[in-house]
Amino acid sequence: MKNTRFDKSRLPSRHVTEGPERAPHRSYFYAMGITEEEIHQPWVGVATCWNEAAPCNIALNRQAQSVKMGVKKGGGTPREFTTITVTDGIAMGHEGMRSSLASRDAIADTVELTMRGHCYDAIVGLAGCDKSLPGMMMAMVRLNTPSVFIYGGSILPGRLNGKDVVVQDVFEAVGQHAAGNMTDAELAILERVACPSAGACGGQYTANTMACVSEAIGLALLNSSGAPAPYESRDQYGDASGQAIMHLIEKNIRARDIVTLKSLQNAARVVACTGGSTNAGLHLPAIAHEAGIDFDLFDVCDIFRDTPYFVSLRPGGEYVAKDLYEAGGVPVVMKELRKAGLLHEDCMTASGRALGEELDLIEREADGKVIYPISAPITATGGVVGLRGNLAPDGAIVKVAGMAPEQQVFTGPARVFECEEEAFEAVQNRGYAEGDVIVIRNEGPAGGPGMREMLSTTAALSGQGMGKKVALITDGRFSGATRGFCVGHVGPEAAHGGPIALLKTGDMITIDAIRGEISVAVSDEELAARKAVWPGPRKTDYASGALWKYAQLVGVARYGAVTHPGTKAETHVYMDQ
Repeated sequence: MKNTRFDKSRLPSRHVTEGPERAPHRSYFYAMGITEEEIHQPWVGVATCWNEAAPCNIALNRQAQSVKMGVKKGGGTPREFTTITVTDGIAMGHEGMRSSLASRDAIADTVELTMRGHCYDAIVGLAGCDKSLPGMMMAMVRLNTPSVFIYGGSILPGRLNGKDVVVQDVFEAVGQHAAGNMTDAELAILERVACPSAGACGGQYTANTMACVSEAIGLALLNSSGAPAPYESRDQYGDASGQAIMHLIEKNIRARDIVTLKSLQNAARVVACTGGSTNAGLHLPAIAHEAGIDFDLFDVCDIFRDTPYFVSLRPGGEYVAKDLYEAGGVPVVMKELRKAGLLHEDCMTASGRALGEELDLIEREADGKVIYPISAPITATGGVVGLRGNLAPDGAIVKVAGMAPEQQVFTGPARVFECEEEAFEAVQNRGYAEGDVIVIRNEGPAGGPGMREMLSTTAALSGQGMGKKVALITDGRFSGATRGFCVGHVGPEAAHGGPIALLKTGDMITIDAIRGEISVAVSDEELAARKAVWPGPRKTDYASGALWKYAQLVGVARYGAVTHPGTKAETHVYMDQ
């Protein structure tokens, strides 16, 4: 029986299912047990980043089955496929981290190619790790299909000595162990209990930050990001997401109807008020780029600056993602933002209703413990701050959640390192002094290549009790688990001849997160003289392969470190083929 809810003549799947000339294509479908009725329904790609690399991805395959059931209930034909994931926790602290940011764009590219190649009409994307979340959302906006995103869920916290522990504690324990403050046996116990389940790292690190973004930006159903990965209640969100995608197909509501300048601003608000990862300052501009919207690091940071910080999540606060879920989740956070007039309520969401309509259905209020009332925030400004000055003309970003105002201004001499390995070795050997500004350069998107995160170094500093006694700046990135005065995304990067490439050990650097400034006490004339004798970008060992290709294509961090011209150059919309 023909399904009259959907006009197949306007859907991409008609190119592989309809008419006598598609008989060979249909023969393949019959080989997989697809019925005649299913062939002529809308086709929905159910994309996951499932793999066995890390706990953040291991539950995605199970959850995809629930999504497929929801698609079938809604009258669609689901087709599951997978793409890669590089998991930051495993890639951290060694050469593997160069693959991390590049994997975001590879995920977007491979999802796009799969969707185009098989003419799927819509996508439900499941992701569980730092770069797979923005990569999946970028693909949705790039394709401009009806799209629903669903997070795989966070890990449960471990318990040790009556306290919750997470992987951040293990990274910092490495520094404590190196300093002689933790025994081999104590470290061995901690590493065995810190990660007790499937799911992504439990604090407000990059994965959970971008999961909150998925709801705030409208691509995910409200509250779908909150339940931890082991909870079988997540399957209900999968089922609901599968049914929601069929409604979006019927109403022809596409990803770019949802992802607008206003929804990007809503997402930035949620990052700020939850003390989210600085990586959002990279991923939000990248998602905007896919929609053809001007929304760069400075636009993100403008919102961060005037948004109160009122959700107490690790690493700046006390709680983890499971606690936020139990306190009512992102919807309650957005209700607080709405009370202060800081939310655009007219944005479309994956439910097919406006955000304001969705929030009207939420009855819970801030608990005052995990989610503070916005009228009595933890701090008056956001947990993430943008910086600009003669050391970073293209901007930089720092996470200040949990830092007192007096800790947000720092002046000290530069101690310059040419890569993360040099810096980590110096930290391990106490080759720095209290009051130093540790500079790690040549780790930007092109110069790294790959814009590595520096969690091993920052965690070692924290473990040594020096996290607030030194500052650190880099043209690379920081993990969402980083704490201390750590400035990332310094642009232009060293490989592009930015001022960070011209620094010398001993130069006096000032970082002022209150005023949003970062500067070096070197005159413009002296910087110009140094630039004249600068030998050029440091050579890397990546002269071929994927990382070479990435280094040739990647743009600057300010605009999201993207690898293609974006929607502004688009002349063909996939859904309208």
